[in-house]
Amino acid sequence: MAESGRSLTYGELDDQSRRLAVALHDLGLRKGDVIAMLSDNAPECFVIYWAALRSGLYLTAVNCHLAADEAAYIVNDCGAKVLFASGRLDGLADWVLAGSSGLESAYSFGGEVSGYESFEALLANAGDRTLAVQPRGSDMLYSSGTTGRPKGIKPPLLPITVDQPGDPLTAMLGSMLGLSADDRYLSPAPIYHAAPLRWCGAVQAHGGTVIVQERFDAEAFLRAVQDHRVTLTQVVPTMFVRMLQLPEELRKSCDISSLRMAVHAAAPCPVEVKHAMIDWWGPILVEYYSSTEMSGLTMIASPEWLAKPGSVGRAVIGTIHICGDAGAELPAGEVGLVYFERDERPFEYHNDPIKTRGAEHPRHENWTAIGDVGFVDDDGYLYLTDRASFMIISGGVNIYPQEIENALTMHPAVYDVAVIGRPDPVMGEQVTAVVAVRDGVVAGPDLADELIAYARTKVSAFKAPRAVEFVEELPRTPTGKLVKRTLVDQIR
Repeated sequence: MAESGRSLTYGELDDQSRRLAVALHDLGLRKGDVIAMLSDNAPECFVIYWAALRSGLYLTAVNCHLAADEAAYIVNDCGAKVLFASGRLDGLADWVLAGSSGLESAYSFGGEVSGYESFEALLANAGDRTLAVQPRGSDMLYSSGTTGRPKGIKPPLLPITVDQPGDPLTAMLGSMLGLSADDRYLSPAPIYHAAPLRWCGAVQAHGGTVIVQERFDAEAFLRAVQDHRVTLTQVVPTMFVRMLQLPEELRKSCDISSLRMAVHAAAPCPVEVKHAMIDWWGPILVEYYSSTEMSGLTMIASPEWLAKPGSVGRAVIGTIHICGDAGAELPAGEVGLVYFERDERPFEYHNDPIKTRGAEHPRHENWTAIGDVGFVDDDGYLYLTDRASFMIISGGVNIYPQEIENALTMHPAVYDVAVIGRPDPVMGEQVTAVVAVRDGVVAGPDLADELIAYARTKVSAFKAPRAVEFVEELPRTPTGKLVKRTLVDQIR
């Protein structure tokens, strides 16, 4: 752990996850059952994760920043039989346990929680047995819920044991990123999200060292890279922006020469931001586009990106299809819904067959889309335009906020920005920029005019904001994703 210095050796991880797998079996859990984990970033998360992976169970990691009823909804909806909670979340853990109806038992670690038994005692009482068969389990994580109620994404269990090759993500990361036991991987994001959990697990599967930040802080991140001689990391574009906003002398004082690769995903990165990061860190950035559903995956390294700025790469898992509203496939260069074709649909939404069917193409059930809009060029490189649900229709013209947000992100007065459509009696919707300013900047009409004029130098005049609203803070998840549903409710 980057701040506290707590550590977990491979020997301890193996022993404790083995003990927990045995304990869960003794509690009556069998292949395909679900356990839930409510935690901040802590070493115990990986014990629970690997116990699930070595006993054929599904693990649902619950966002610890949710309201109690939202977290309890996930615990109930996933069908968890056992809940593990961090003692540092005792208030939330109390409410979630009280609001969960199907649990058979609950255990807390790192502190006592009322109604929970001791995680440490559970491990101690498991003894030295090992399960005779250790079928490969999986995560069953929930969508972020940025546009609605989160849904569980349930992949099929692989017909392998935990120590057999066959997990495509672990294999792909090993080969494409060159993972080895020499790597030191820094994870700054919450473990309950898909990429941090899965990528940390993949690094562990290849014998590398995982360093986890308790929470992201830009300066602390750079210090961790320096102090731990980090070779590999994964961030989101918002983290790039926060690092670029640090004083230049501070950035130059941090030794990041150990980094051989910096992976980024979760949201499209503004071209200007990525150019600035490559100028600073060198051409070591690797971008990928995927989702918790893992319907497909694209990837692009810095040299390719410099030739194709703005692209998220070509497909390395699945085949890309860009389709219109009626499902017809569109030619290169035309914007439409992004589908990935797989041999079979790689997921289903738990307890929601209607949403599962809604993700499928009208005529091809093995083509799935998660709501992103974009286009491919003649060379097969994908460019994302925005989420379909975020599109603004003003004067009968489709406008995608992402392009305008990217244009305003690097303005020196802007700390954070989002663009939404506000109802307009004439135009239908009015393009509105919602801005949080940097420390020391005075927000007001003069700055609003300056930002609108600045946007007009970056995007077409009809796309530029007609109004600017100033706020103290934008609603974002801890991974940096903007919760536009909440923002629209606040501003409208």
